Amino acid sequence: QIQLVESGGGLVQPGDSLTLSCADAASGRLDYFAIGWFRQAPGKEREGIACSGSDGNEYYIDSVRGRFTMSKDNAKNTVFLRMDSLKPEDTAVYNCAILGMGMSTAQAMAEMTRLAYEWHDWSQGTQVTVSS
Repeated sequence: QIQLVESGGGLVQPGDSLTLSCADAASGRLDYFAIGWFRQAPGKEREGIACSGSDGNEYYIDSVRGRFTMSKDNAKNTVFLRMDSLKPEDTAVYNCAILGMGMSTAQAMAEMTRLAYEWHDWSQGTQVTVSS
């Protein structure tokens, strides 16, 4: 099975940027899959924040739209989440997850919402802390 590993988190100040990486532990291909990014802040429920469908389109929730951007490097089998203009409210553990194959962006959005509360096999994720 695919086992995703996240990296790139850290402690930054408000307004800074970070780029998170998501890759298979065995360097397997991820280009077949729709990918979602999730986060869970202290004391809050996990939420899906961004996803890409197999059609190449992307979706972002309102709180991160315009600041976060998904991208990928197929040669490195890696998916990225670029986070700009970080705010203290962005502090959370960030995870990526496979949403499915052959999914439109609309389908990916629905699956991201479902996985936020239904899926239990989360990776360890990477901690992002935004604080002055």
